[in-house]
Amino acid sequence: MFRSASSPPRFSTLILLTGLSLLSLNMFLPSLSNMAVDFRADYSLVSLSIAGYLAITAVLQLLIGPLSDRFGRRPVLLVCLAIFILASLVCALTTDIWVFLAFRVLQGVVIAGWALSLAMIRDVAPPREAASLIGYVSMAMAVSPMIGPIFGGALDEALGWRASFYTYFIVGLCLFALSWADVGETNANRSSTLVRQFRMYPQLLRAPRFWGYALCMAFSTAAFHAFLAGAPLVAATLYEMSPSMLGVSMGSISAGFMFGSFLSGRLAWRFALTSMMIAGRLVACTGLLVGLLLLASGITHVLLLFGPTIFVGIGNGLTTPSSSAGALSVNPQLAGSASGLAGALTVASGALLTPIASVAVAGDGGATALLAVMLSTSALGLAAALFVFWVERREKRDASDEPV
Repeated sequence: MFRSASSPPRFSTLILLTGLSLLSLNMFLPSLSNMAVDFRADYSLVSLSIAGYLAITAVLQLLIGPLSDRFGRRPVLLVCLAIFILASLVCALTTDIWVFLAFRVLQGVVIAGWALSLAMIRDVAPPREAASLIGYVSMAMAVSPMIGPIFGGALDEALGWRASFYTYFIVGLCLFALSWADVGETNANRSSTLVRQFRMYPQLLRAPRFWGYALCMAFSTAAFHAFLAGAPLVAATLYEMSPSMLGVSMGSISAGFMFGSFLSGRLAWRFALTSMMIAGRLVACTGLLVGLLLLASGITHVLLLFGPTIFVGIGNGLTTPSSSAGALSVNPQLAGSASGLAGALTVASGALLTPIASVAVAGDGGATALLAVMLSTSALGLAAALFVFWVERREKRDASDEPV
């Protein structure tokens, strides 16, 4: 029997919890075409397993954050993992597309692994240290989305697409047991009532810095979601890639994210959060702009689809840890709520960009349209980072002007 944990979780546990929330998003992506054939459904309908999943995780995080501020991080996490396990098993067994989509959407509760891991880090660390720790978590968790499509493509070719969902079921069981044994409560300032907790939400909504941090994270991640939605179709139709080869190629953006997150872990101690955010956005925008210019010149090599996205990954790795730590630090007493709200904005932007990217690449635009969508969202992330920089400069100036 496992004993219930009573101390903060180990760093490795937070990495695994965060990794599962991403693995559940992208491991089965190389199988979308085969799933459409098996269910006898349109590709656009099956792709709702991405957009619907992202949409429900946006809503769930608005609840998960305040619930964890009220009842604690541990119980909320365990309940969400249990629901994920059940939903994964139903997805693996069903032969009805609508049942599949319903329980696929229910799998979205696993986003608690990511949102609550960030909140637990912020519970025990100050802002710059939290940014550094989140950077290392992001670096390690990047292995999950990098190997996820590779592993999922291989599973599909060997055992069929359902094997990915059986894998979710087994991994979910293992992480539930690990969390029961290792994840102790870190929220030492739980609110007295849930109603009071929700009433504190306006404090975040009225904070310009929170919106700047959260929108920078949301727009940055939106480029990643656009890539996930558009790259499989572009690669299959334009470059005729097999599922396993597509899985390998789609890992490029995660490899870049891993490197960028490593840099965040090393540099976030020494540089301001806004400096890291702006640097990351510039890297992403530059890589995409160069890729678009080369495509416009008439070069159509596959590297011009996957090469620029490596820079998006690096930029996101530099930006996301600092923007996350900043959002959670605006009001430390609302760390869970801030994580939930910022996370909701992030996945909502992904849910919005997923169908936009799918429609854009389905026409004649192909790789050019996909990179243009990604550049647009990355540029909006840069604008949000510059906004935070301006707000902080203004606040410092106003504070220095106050009479002593």
